[in-house]
Amino acid sequence: MMAQSDLDLKETALKEDLKFYFMNPCEKYRARRQIPWKLALQILKILMVTTQLIFFGLSNQLVVSFKEENTVAFKHLFLKGYSGVDEDDYSCSIYTQQDAYDSIFYIINQYMQLKNISLGTLGYEHEGSGLKICKQQYKKVMMLPSNDTLNIDVSTETECIFFKPQELAGKKAELKLNSSFFNLEFYRLIQVEISFKLKGIALQTIHARELPDCYVFQNTITFNNRAHSGKIKIYFDSDTDIQECKDWHIFGSVLQKNTQYILIFDGFVILSCFASLILCTRSIVLALRLQKRFVNYFLEKYKRHVCHADRLEFINGWYVLVIISDVMTIIGSILKMEIKAKNLTSYDVCSILLGTSTLFVWVGVIRYLGYFQTYNVLILTMQASLPKVLRFCCCAGMIYLGYTFCGWIVLGPYHEKFEDLNTVAECLFSLVNGDDMFATFAQIQQKSMLVWMFSRLYLYSFISLFIYMILSLFIALITDSYDTIKKYQQSGFPVTDLHEFLRDQGSVAYRKEQTSMPFICCCRRQQSDDNLILIN
Repeated sequence: MMAQSDLDLKETALKEDLKFYFMNPCEKYRARRQIPWKLALQILKILMVTTQLIFFGLSNQLVVSFKEENTVAFKHLFLKGYSGVDEDDYSCSIYTQQDAYDSIFYIINQYMQLKNISLGTLGYEHEGSGLKICKQQYKKVMMLPSNDTLNIDVSTETECIFFKPQELAGKKAELKLNSSFFNLEFYRLIQVEISFKLKGIALQTIHARELPDCYVFQNTITFNNRAHSGKIKIYFDSDTDIQECKDWHIFGSVLQKNTQYILIFDGFVILSCFASLILCTRSIVLALRLQKRFVNYFLEKYKRHVCHADRLEFINGWYVLVIISDVMTIIGSILKMEIKAKNLTSYDVCSILLGTSTLFVWVGVIRYLGYFQTYNVLILTMQASLPKVLRFCCCAGMIYLGYTFCGWIVLGPYHEKFEDLNTVAECLFSLVNGDDMFATFAQIQQKSMLVWMFSRLYLYSFISLFIYMILSLFIALITDSYDTIKKYQQSGFPVTDLHEFLRDQGSVAYRKEQTSMPFICCCRRQQSDDNLILIN
């Protein structure tokens, strides 16, 4: 009798704890007057993280615009005859030998006169750097196209010449310019690469009350003659490296005060995320303990194991999402503080961390909307349809990959949207969504009637298969899950062992402390309830 009595008491306490665990914050407050600290903290964190992201986005926007504007300025400065619009994936092209010589010497001349012609705050990196010109060519080539004769040594050789900033206006530079290096043999020339570094300072950040950054631009201009088709493509590439300004003095206290205020705000963001991380981790640990209690009791009384689905009921995915978001926000905030203090320049890493964490924070809001039955349909539908959708996408993905490889190898030589695998995949995905269909049909080159007829069969079959069949089935899977959830909401969800165990419990009568000041009562806990409250 004593053992049975202990088992009944254990069952009653377990049911009370399970009932309390599956309550929402409002029900927990009504049951035990427990203030939903995590809910309040998550709302505060949403406001703070979003505000932090906006501040960082405005600052990052200045960095991006400065990089892009300098890249456009460099193209106009160093590319002769640049129209302002890139040709396909390269900047511009030339077709005669004289154009090649003029373009190369034009770059050298513009580099020599940079400080006199540039509108920006640009300068040479340092005295040891300069302009480097390298030409790559085949070692030995003898061609007679009229006789279809070719004798070539495919091994290549590279020769370079270097111009320092201090010698650009001297006789030494003139001797180099008149050397045999610039006697280009175009029939064996592969490419000419001109590289140089420039430094600049972004003063526009001062108007936004931020400390300025110092930039190093690694510019590379490539004359690509690999095809030997009579057309040399000129590529301009600029890699930007943000560095800490070594010696700067800014008069006025506005910038320093603004920087201090933002750093203090970032510190509060880190503290709130750290508190949220601790609370969510604690909740997961306590939930696992409660799961273990339920599994052991179920095995002890009913002599069987709890199913996998019931075990997953104790793992709150939202808490995992919040923990990941908090970790990313803390790391991103630390990087942001270092960037703000001009100790680091990792804008890209910081942007990924803060942007992804803010995404997770706002997605987590759905959890609280899910407490209302009207808004809970989206979450339940996604949960029910996700396994079916993933299995369906695996099967559809095999067909999609087949069309991707087929289009790349057959239509690649005749259509610019099928030139490489990545472009083919993007083109087909846009076709599935009904985008740019006519242009895809019209841009196919009609040089080969066989390929043209194949392209029609290929495109018509892909569009018909994916839009009318696969996409419709995809939508049908989600619609079926939605109908199932609506039916469950009306007639009741399937009962699992966990729900059956809690069905007999009914409403748990929690003790409420009578007081004339209910808010103060919310902040207090009865000592006798400590063994019952496992999940906050």
